[in-house]
Amino acid sequence: MTGGLLGGLRLTIASWKSRMIEIKTPAQLDAMRAAGLVVASALAAVAEAAKAGVSTAELDELAEQTIRDAGAVPSFKGYHGFPASICASVNEQIVHGIPSRGQVLADGDLISVDCGAILDDWHGDSAVTLFVGSVTDAEQALSDATRDAMRAGIAAVTPGARLTDISHAIETSVHASERAHGRQYGIVREYGGHGIGSAMHMDPFLPNYGKPGKGPRLRVGMAIAIEPMLTLGVEETVELEDGWTVVTADGSRAAHWEHTVAVTDDGPWVLTAPE
Repeated sequence: MTGGLLGGLRLTIASWKSRMIEIKTPAQLDAMRAAGLVVASALAAVAEAAKAGVSTAELDELAEQTIRDAGAVPSFKGYHGFPASICASVNEQIVHGIPSRGQVLADGDLISVDCGAILDDWHGDSAVTLFVGSVTDAEQALSDATRDAMRAGIAAVTPGARLTDISHAIETSVHASERAHGRQYGIVREYGGHGIGSAMHMDPFLPNYGKPGKGPRLRVGMAIAIEPMLTLGVEETVELEDGWTVVTADGSRAAHWEHTVAVTDDGPWVLTAPE
């Protein structure tokens, strides 16, 4: 298996028609919320610790300890051979960055941290982009645009909508940010969101772009990880020789935001939002 199967799932749209999509009961969504709160706590701890002079391996150890202290299990560690509990993607790294002692954060770095946890057999998955010290206005705008796109996607999660209504909302938000910021962003197309529940990665695959009105209808009890990834340059990506780390093809910086979201009669329920 390649690294394309971790956070930022890489699949094909054909899976919409070929596989079943898991529908959760209210009790099961409650269990997913508990797992989501563990992920939120781990990311909060990492955000507090992500300072110049700290290695990404130290951040990984902190996240794993936070998850295990809550009685949960890191869902990334050992997943298809991935060696860590978080993905720590620094600067031009988009997703799947492997934490290491040699990757020491410095002032001006941008780091996207993706984290998953399993609690009572149910999964939570979320990602944030963090800054170390001072950053440029362009990098701040990049993260803001990515987070706004995620929020737009979340707002499109309503019963009866089509899957690509979420995709279209994400892309529309990116273009609105481009107009507001006076620049273009690369929308990473090879990786996107995914179903989640009793497994970390499930159908359906969710593109971060596209026309509305396509794909399966959203039903109460579905849960989807919504995770746009944007770059300050081109959308093309390169997977490094480690088989995991995905970087921008032009070396530009990237941002990644993600939440696990449930479809309910009352609208989207962000299962990985902090309490």
